[in-house]
Amino acid sequence: MNVKDVLKKHNQQHLLPYLENLQGEELDAFVKQVEQVDWNVVEQWKHPEDLSGRGRVQPISGLTLEQIRRNGATYRKVGEQALKSGKVGAVLLAGGQGTRLGFDAPKGAYDVGISHPIFIFERLLNNLSEVCSQCKCYVPLFVMTSVVNNDDTQKFLAQHNYFGYPKEYIRFFVQDITPVVDLDGKLMLESKSRLAFSPNGNGGWYASLVKANVLSDFPSVEWLNVFSVDNVLQRIADPVFVGATLQSGANCGAKVVRKCDPYEKVGVLCLEDGVASVIEYYEMTEEMANQRDDDGNLAYSFGVILNYLFNVNKLQQTAGKRIPLHVVKKKVPVLQPDGSLFKPQTENAYKFETLVVDMVRLMETCLPFEVAREREFAPVKNKTGVDSVESARELLKFNGVTL
Repeated sequence: MNVKDVLKKHNQQHLLPYLENLQGEELDAFVKQVEQVDWNVVEQWKHPEDLSGRGRVQPISGLTLEQIRRNGATYRKVGEQALKSGKVGAVLLAGGQGTRLGFDAPKGAYDVGISHPIFIFERLLNNLSEVCSQCKCYVPLFVMTSVVNNDDTQKFLAQHNYFGYPKEYIRFFVQDITPVVDLDGKLMLESKSRLAFSPNGNGGWYASLVKANVLSDFPSVEWLNVFSVDNVLQRIADPVFVGATLQSGANCGAKVVRKCDPYEKVGVLCLEDGVASVIEYYEMTEEMANQRDDDGNLAYSFGVILNYLFNVNKLQQTAGKRIPLHVVKKKVPVLQPDGSLFKPQTENAYKFETLVVDMVRLMETCLPFEVAREREFAPVKNKTGVDSVESARELLKFNGVTL
């Protein structure tokens, strides 16, 4: 079936006039883009409200700060042995731009310093280096970028000599992309010869990692510590966390903080039909949000901070399973018939995203591992206010970082 027939079959005839005006390399590139479109994904625009659905939700038990303090030495010993044996790798989810910070570059390149430069990437790599120094070994680091920021990310880190982390232990891979459609399900164009695509969400990290075949460079890795770029206090490849997860026998571990109030906007680790899952704050009923345990604490109190430890064998077993596809309204520049690029003021398109929180359910078992919020949770999502550059700076200073 030729490309014209494909477009007609999927009700995308609006692209035919553009196609007829293309020649040579531009035409070949456009045809390849159409061939890459997953039409099953595109069809999801019809069901933007259809997420994963929820079964019977119950609170989950996990390791508290006090329990970790009492057994920390044992967990550390197990974790350090796993690190020294090369069984642990780290995956940095760094595909985002600093748009919400007013920064047109990779978010990890944002400078949170005051008197001298301190970049987000710098803080994360320093945190990882501290663990490596303690364990006297290096952890393979896999950095997920996006088609938008891959070149800039690699160039930035190279210019800064990877902030002292050995280059031979770092691998880059690019996040997969999905097509963008307008509110009527029509494929959009970012230029006369290019369809509009966007990264497929952080839930696609493992599929993208496998496609890039970079994990094969470190065949001894059995566990992957996945973490996000926007938390400058992330403690990565934490031997106590690693050891506790391995000793628990669970297929994954999740670092969590106690919710500061019932309505805090964080996902919550729980049980769904007896299986470990994460539910988003907007999915919780008022009754669930305010439910208390026998000690008077919030029953659903384990807020996830996007720091997970996944068993690679279990990931391989679940690789063929589809995780929920979230359909999200966004503002996307769109090519006009006259060739100009229109930048909308309101949402005009659907993007399709998978989320790493939905991978927890596929793991079936997960150990909640509580950490001190003021020590390990300083997200940089906004320029000011809650979870901002301002609040992260205060927490960095609290932890002894000179800004």
